[in-house]
Amino acid sequence: MNDAPLMPMATAVWLVENTTLTFKQIANFCKLHEVEIQGIADGEVAKGIKPYNPIISGQLTREEIELSSVDENRPLKISDSDIEISNANKKIKKYVPLSKRQDKPDSALWLLKQHPQLKDSQIAKLVGVTKNSVTAIRNKNYWNYNNLNAKDPVAMGLFSQKDLLNSIEKAERRIKREKKEKEKERQEKTT
Repeated sequence: MNDAPLMPMATAVWLVENTTLTFKQIANFCKLHEVEIQGIADGEVAKGIKPYNPIISGQLTREEIELSSVDENRPLKISDSDIEISNANKKIKKYVPLSKRQDKPDSALWLLKQHPQLKDSQIAKLVGVTKNSVTAIRNKNYWNYNNLNAKDPVAMGLFSQKDLLNSIEKAERRIKREKKEKEKERQEKTT
């Protein structure tokens, strides 16, 4: 977690209005300049910014504020929490030109040949085709099966190598889990 609070200016406004911390302590905590904190206190800076309570968000505790209020040389420490707000990029579906659309079934065929442990649903999600299409390709009754050429989807840029490795690891964990369950059932039948 970054050591600066979320919404530093709004957090600084709240700390100025609701605590007896020094400008230096607030400035160091919010990663702002002391003059900015002075401007907030004077009402010259941050007009119209709603105060953001760092206690409710879990970035600070009342005890931390009280300890730093008593000792003006003590810096505020941001609370470590298990909740991490990530800026993870969501998968954005991008437009695939008509000339490249045939590459999707080709890629599904490649995955079926190279990584048979992957489920049809995993392949469909990776490549961007329907599960029914993957099942038809696996059963060799896809409408255009005879014209398919297995092509590496990572090389064609349909998804990243990391996505492929994650799917393979997930499939291997599933296979191990299924083997354990079968072994457990076999042991229960013998006893």
